[in-house]
Amino acid sequence: MISLIADSGHPDQPGLDTAIARALLLAADSGAIGETFRIHVPGRVVAFGKRDVVSPGYEDAVAAVQAERFAAVRRLAGGRAAVFHPGTLAFSWTIPEESPRTTITRRFTAISELMVRAFSRFGLDARIGEVPGEYCPGEWSVNLEGTHKVMGVGQRLTARAAHVGGVVVVSDAGEVNRPLLGAYRALGLEWRPEATGSLDQGAPGLEVSSVAEAIAAELAQLGDVAPGGLPEAVVAHAVTLLPDHLEADGQATATG
Repeated sequence: MISLIADSGHPDQPGLDTAIARALLLAADSGAIGETFRIHVPGRVVAFGKRDVVSPGYEDAVAAVQAERFAAVRRLAGGRAAVFHPGTLAFSWTIPEESPRTTITRRFTAISELMVRAFSRFGLDARIGEVPGEYCPGEWSVNLEGTHKVMGVGQRLTARAAHVGGVVVVSDAGEVNRPLLGAYRALGLEWRPEATGSLDQGAPGLEVSSVAEAIAAELAQLGDVAPGGLPEAVVAHAVTLLPDHLEADGQATATG
């Protein structure tokens, strides 16, 4: 049984949703919870990966995104800096697994194919694969027509659980690029801003709520799904983890 957690997130508390994803993963690892799929609309956040955090230009990258009025957080999974804003959907799939390292590709395949099917419900030509020059590049990204990235995903593992998390850009691709221009310059990363896309480029007027419903419908094709909520113990644990993920305004610390 998959517990589907569709909530409003915590857009006014930067970093807390990232901490919740980590707390869910740890709870699944301990056996306290079963499989969950959480989806929510985030606030304006740039999530930096571990490779970013140890880069010489990291402090300048943090300052650049904060100057654009985005919060800077240290992400749970994935590669380079990625962007969340109110025109996107954040997802977090937490799966108890006895040997998670042996099934990494299977999970990537499952989530990318799920997203392709969900986007296809709107008549979109969605494909799996990296677009040359995309931000936060990855072979399991989802794009439109092979030209514009619209979904990115990463994984984080513990001994007995896996977290598959990422972002779907529904609208306002320019809002993704805005904080990345300065951040990627500071980090010395080459990319093509024109490779950034959004679902509403191919389906004008598309709303995040409709995309969330399509994702939930496709999730239901994979197994039994029941509505759920965030356990209070998970949220309480996340609050204690928050300092590990949130950069203070004007400060950056090189911790993973």
